[in-house]
Amino acid sequence: MQIKGQTALVTGAGSGLGEATARELATRGARVAVIDLNGEAAARVAADLNARHGAGTALALAADVASADGLRDAFAQAAAALGPARILMHVAGIGTARRIVGKDGQPAPLEDFERVVRVNLIGTYNAARLFAAACAALPPLEGGERGVMVFTASVAAFDGQVGQQAYSASKGGVVGMTLPMARDLAQHGIRVCTIAPGLFDTPLMRTLPEAVQQSLAASIPFPSRLGRPQEFADLACHIVTNGHLNGEVVRLDGALRLPPR
Repeated sequence: MQIKGQTALVTGAGSGLGEATARELATRGARVAVIDLNGEAAARVAADLNARHGAGTALALAADVASADGLRDAFAQAAAALGPARILMHVAGIGTARRIVGKDGQPAPLEDFERVVRVNLIGTYNAARLFAAACAALPPLEGGERGVMVFTASVAAFDGQVGQQAYSASKGGVVGMTLPMARDLAQHGIRVCTIAPGLFDTPLMRTLPEAVQQSLAASIPFPSRLGRPQEFADLACHIVTNGHLNGEVVRLDGALRLPPR
């Protein structure tokens, strides 16, 4: 699928990997719905895209990806303002680290586990089901394709560290539903792929001390640096344009394998 002229929905687009993806899509000629729980962050990105690429390029929308009604309304507003979407980049997610038995000997709060799974896994499915239903009703493009979905997992889905039970489980769930969803939606001409990033230079990473960032970067075999959000965006856009990529999970990590801690 060619990106130019298409409408793309990007969740988590107010910062980090989502923002880089929204910017790359706009650079390649897409109309972009900039969706984020943080409405101010979404507005900042959308305003800049409109200034750079012309009015009507981007629309800012505040939405919780795990909310059935909230995300449905956001997608409907995007379609009304920008046209029906054929591209979904689902980047929104949260992370947490908590040992299952705390230093006080108490079990980890169940609500912490539920919150991460709800945002990362249920939020992904929520976005997918809403996008797929609308996209399946669109006329097919050349070759019968109607749309593309790109999800965001993590290398923690495969080698999660101590304290990452909730995060790894949620991202492992995203990995696990990629292939069956691709098979399910094949009849509608909708492709599904997932990117599993490693350690990236994002606003969250920059909250860590510089020495810690450097140590993490040094743990990556090659290149021994943190991943750049632009590299994530480039891969996400390549998946859109490469029509034979479907049902696949791609690690983007410089050959990193996380140690236990």
